[in-house]
Amino acid sequence: MMQRRTPAFLLALTVLLVTGSACNKEKDTKAVITIQNEDGDRVEGAYVKLYANPLPPLQSDYSRLKKEGMTDSKGQVEFDYTGLYEQGAAGFAVLNITSFKDSAVGEGIIKIVEEETNEETVTLVHI
Repeated sequence: MMQRRTPAFLLALTVLLVTGSACNKEKDTKAVITIQNEDGDRVEGAYVKLYANPLPPLQSDYSRLKKEGMTDSKGQVEFDYTGLYEQGAAGFAVLNITSFKDSAVGEGIIKIVEEETNEETVTLVHI
């Protein structure tokens, strides 16, 4: 009697383990940058670039982290780093932010935490 239950138990246990491990889905890793002017008003149509600026003699190719875009009507641009993050890795990146529109420029930094939506605001200053 015990021998008949053993294969069914093993099958049920295997199915449980396979489906249980599939539940650990990777969450999105995103950066949302908001651009504002000196008055605090959001700026539509501003150019935004995120990039790594490592110190030498690091040999890794950080160009894969570079993303560029334009702000939308809410003064925001979103960059998705989900495909670049590997689950189980310790930390992800600290990136520089450069933005400009017309004669106004702004800079900042953002720490990208894996599997989170990371937000930063940059103020454009007329030069």
